[in-house]
Amino acid sequence: MSQPSAAFEEFPPICGSEDQIEGALRESAGNTVFLRESGVDFGRIKSAAAIALHMHQPLIPAGGGDLRTAAIISNLKYMLDNQGIGDNHNAPAFIQCYKRMGDFIVRLLDEGRQPRVMLEYSGTLFHGLRQMGLNDVFDSLKKATCDPGCRRAVEWLGAPWGHAVAPSTPVLDYRLHVKSWQQHFAAIFGIEALQRVRGFSPSEMALPNHPDVAYEFVKTLKDSGFQWVLVQEHTVERPEDGHGPRHKHLPHRLVCRNSRGESASIIAVIKTQGSDTKLVGQMQPYYEAKGLQRLEFAGRTAPPLVTQIADGENGGVMMNEFPPKYFEAVREASGSETPLLNATEYLEHLFASGVREEDLPALQPLMQKRIWDRFRSGDGPEKLENTIERLKKEDSRFHMEGGSWTNNISWVRGYENMLGPMEKVSSLFYEKVVKPDVSSREPRYRNALYHLLMSQTSCYRYWGQGAWVDYGNEICRRATDILTHDF
Repeated sequence: MSQPSAAFEEFPPICGSEDQIEGALRESAGNTVFLRESGVDFGRIKSAAAIALHMHQPLIPAGGGDLRTAAIISNLKYMLDNQGIGDNHNAPAFIQCYKRMGDFIVRLLDEGRQPRVMLEYSGTLFHGLRQMGLNDVFDSLKKATCDPGCRRAVEWLGAPWGHAVAPSTPVLDYRLHVKSWQQHFAAIFGIEALQRVRGFSPSEMALPNHPDVAYEFVKTLKDSGFQWVLVQEHTVERPEDGHGPRHKHLPHRLVCRNSRGESASIIAVIKTQGSDTKLVGQMQPYYEAKGLQRLEFAGRTAPPLVTQIADGENGGVMMNEFPPKYFEAVREASGSETPLLNATEYLEHLFASGVREEDLPALQPLMQKRIWDRFRSGDGPEKLENTIERLKKEDSRFHMEGGSWTNNISWVRGYENMLGPMEKVSSLFYEKVVKPDVSSREPRYRNALYHLLMSQTSCYRYWGQGAWVDYGNEICRRATDILTHDF
């Protein structure tokens, strides 16, 4: 796949290369990507820490005074152009945050250190940065991502292109988000860099817990070539007793069964609870890991991995305190018994030591034990829904709305004014584009897909009122118009 040109295209490269991407991922499946370049003596270390930085900016119809005709621009551009409103003065600092990890990695490697970081950028952010002409951001990230002397330090995580939340996004659309992100990433950084993307970061840490949706979520990730997924500690449970994981700093298998008797599983790396930006901003995972020792695991011992993800740009801690703390922690951790490791690097070392994926303990999405205690997998969707409804009537706390980074936010309740238009667009896309099998290489397909994915951005739900709902509804209106008149 060719690299993006300096000239900006109206629509991002999110479709049309599906076969090429799938072929490249099949070709690299099963190959290790970090092990040979790691430089860490896995048998000697006692523990390790991993940090991931999540970066996102939505696209909004705000490039003009009239909502119905305003150009679609990045929220970052709106902030930059209106710095006197609210916290918009942070826009220049945000831009620096999107760029700086590439520079940090190169500087620390030049010192002879062993920096590590996992990065997750939404597709809407990628598009907005390119739309704004911020090519220096990509130049910095490309060196750290693609240069053979640097790439061992940076692991990119896959994500849904439009920052959609999995529990309430139609499963076919979620698959489109995942595939679109992969194509966009490959267009920026190249196919070889995409082949090194083995982990997936769900937006808002939102993990579906409805059995049929959770199964499709895992199947989508596996079909798309992902090896593991980042999960929030309190969104999963042990199948045998419904309690949380015993050893949260070791990898598990997320096993999801559906109502038809099918099962899918993927490795789960557990993100522990806490105030994420403060923990990552002050490099707490590293300092927590320093106090841990190797654990008995599958007949061997393995170092625990303390894993955290946080917004990479939000708040004073991340903007100001994180850089010096990151340099301090990397310098101290390099060559020590508690290094920084990225998750795929850790897993490759673990499996090279003789541990097998089937040795990992099983987890399932939260609240599912109560379903399986009453419902037999294979009895079908209708009986499953009847079981769920009975459980809801018996306990108002029981829900199938998924779990996320905080357990007091639902991605369904309270957002009916957005979910209706979103569902209409999704249904139209299926009827007008998917069923007739319109080619993904057609410009009208890309236009419709762009608006569909953009309409499902979580920001329109998270804020739930005011301008954000207006933005979301306007994007849905445009998507509906495109699907009605262009197909």
